[in-house]
Amino acid sequence: MKNLFLLLLTIFGLSTQDAAACTSIIVSGKATADGRPVIFKNRDTGTLENRMMVVQGRRFRYVGLVNSSDSLPESVWGGHNDAGFAIINTAAYNLNGDEGDTDGDGILIRKALGLCATVEDFEMLLDTIAKPMNVNSNFGVLDTHGCCAYFETGHYKYVKFDVNDPSVAPDGYLMRTNFGTTGNHSLDQGVERFCAITDYMNEAVGKGKFDAAHLICSIPRHFTHGLTKMKLEDFMPATANDVQMFPISDYITRYSTASAILVQGILPDERPENMVSWTIIGSPMTAVAVPVVLLPSGKLPEMLGDDGTGHARLNSLSLSLKNRIFPLKSGNTMAYIDLSKLMNRAQTGTVQLLQPVEQEVVAKGLQTIEKLRRKRDFKAVENYYKWVDDFLAAQYRQLFE
Repeated sequence: MKNLFLLLLTIFGLSTQDAAACTSIIVSGKATADGRPVIFKNRDTGTLENRMMVVQGRRFRYVGLVNSSDSLPESVWGGHNDAGFAIINTAAYNLNGDEGDTDGDGILIRKALGLCATVEDFEMLLDTIAKPMNVNSNFGVLDTHGCCAYFETGHYKYVKFDVNDPSVAPDGYLMRTNFGTTGNHSLDQGVERFCAITDYMNEAVGKGKFDAAHLICSIPRHFTHGLTKMKLEDFMPATANDVQMFPISDYITRYSTASAILVQGILPDERPENMVSWTIIGSPMTAVAVPVVLLPSGKLPEMLGDDGTGHARLNSLSLSLKNRIFPLKSGNTMAYIDLSKLMNRAQTGTVQLLQPVEQEVVAKGLQTIEKLRRKRDFKAVENYYKWVDDFLAAQYRQLFE
């Protein structure tokens, strides 16, 4: 009876902001295992086709997460530049009163990546940009000096939250979903996901320092509801043939999750080229994490960048598999999954089959990043990208075709 009650709470608590909502964290280098700060975003959007792109901005070149259809791009949704500045965001629906969402957040991120070298530069950009700014976001930023902060930003003002300030972030981290702490709380969105990411981070910090690769792999697969505390793992059917429909809205990852990005900063004596954007291009239910650095050649893995058709191949593979998990074609199709295709006790769900694949990609990625840090070995990175393309193509074909 208790489980039924919790299930009904989840069903009738479905979010109306799925199409434009995200979950994020920022972590000080003081709280990470290797001393490098991180910013993370699980991206929810109505535009499910995403890819990575290298762009020459007004001052700096950057690698960013973009919509596949945005070839310019006009908007960017996270990334880092060759000066060592990085940025992500989550929409904050309570910062501009009743005006609702805006369409300038990604434009501001694009401008910042092309212009800013430091967190101070970003603050100056906010001070000098024309008002109203046409934004409503929690912008998470970091730089090569170890600065790392959120800026709760609306049309006319912003409030900065420094994660290195113990009075602001006593444990060295902060979280945001779809409200600003300085906004009108009657308009808050994403409260259930804020509860979920808070629980996750509180538990994780109790286990020791945060690890960047572990965060990008685990947060998007944290399938515990923030309010009901229901864990998908507790409801796993026996096999992938035992269809079991289950409500998924308001979990950290759901139908609208198109990608995830975690930017890992650098140590004080490192070069900006050592900055890494760990990326999941596609649904975290059906795609894997791959690290990306900004190479002099501008090369990216074809799996993550333009494969020649304007799309990222990993994203296309992910969306195809996602149709198995969300089989409903009428009604509220976004709200329910066939849990058996995501996870089951026979260990043949998509997240279970892809876990060892991701572990190998991450392990080889960490080895390659270490070569880059020690020897500036750009060729090793290019070789790794080629390996990723071949390995993932073979694994997806073997596991799912």
